[in-house]
Amino acid sequence: MHSKVPRLPVHLRLRQVRGALLVFYLCLAGASFATAADTITSITSARFIEPTTRYAHAVLGDDIEYGALEITVTNSAPQGLLIQPVYKRSVITIKLPLDRVFEDLEPRIADVNFDGLAEVIVVESSVHTGAQLAVYDSYGNKIAATPHIGTRFRWLAPIGAADLDGDGHVEIAYIDRPHLAKTLRIWRYADGDLHEVTSLTGLTNHRIGEDFITGGLRNCDAGPELVVVDSDWRNIVGVRFDKGWVQRTLAPFSSSAMKQVLSCSSGR
Repeated sequence: MHSKVPRLPVHLRLRQVRGALLVFYLCLAGASFATAADTITSITSARFIEPTTRYAHAVLGDDIEYGALEITVTNSAPQGLLIQPVYKRSVITIKLPLDRVFEDLEPRIADVNFDGLAEVIVVESSVHTGAQLAVYDSYGNKIAATPHIGTRFRWLAPIGAADLDGDGHVEIAYIDRPHLAKTLRIWRYADGDLHEVTSLTGLTNHRIGEDFITGGLRNCDAGPELVVVDSDWRNIVGVRFDKGWVQRTLAPFSSSAMKQVLSCSSGR
């Protein structure tokens, strides 16, 4: 024989239902707030705009540089319980003051801080203190930069960005004054800033008036290697980390040899 459990009065049952619904809706609201907070802003492309002749250095073959950087980003929210995926494209424009220009060929997109989202690397020059390497994030903020070289009409030519020494941080390499100082400088991005790691003299990657930078970064199944040229343009030189920063001659320099080296078909 089963005993019958007394039924709750109607007003108490309604109160329980309302309470359960309230908890349910609060849980849903919490889920939707969490996913909204997880919106991701990622860089999809970047380009220089607003050509200008206000900085007449002409190191890249003409006197036209750029006054602004345009970054295209995509804002996305991951799919949640109440929020469907949202993808919205927008454009951010960084306008430089009149005493600065982007003295560069094109912006370089790389994940500098290893957070899974890209940043933009550029050469930014001052009419008073010359060039610096600068890094902008997907919100248009300059998050890091090297010091300016120190005087006007002094330039640097980027090589590439990667974890060059296997320490879990990205290093960015460039040639400081490729026509004068001919010095390779390597900077590490860590703790929200750029820190100089090493410098090697007697190397270059650009000749005055050329509208391109020679060499770059390669990985021929043995880790990343910087590819540049010696100071008198006789040999292609590789720089890599192997218990320290070491140089090696990869091939006699020519344009065709450089293409082969960068494609890993020679100089291995």
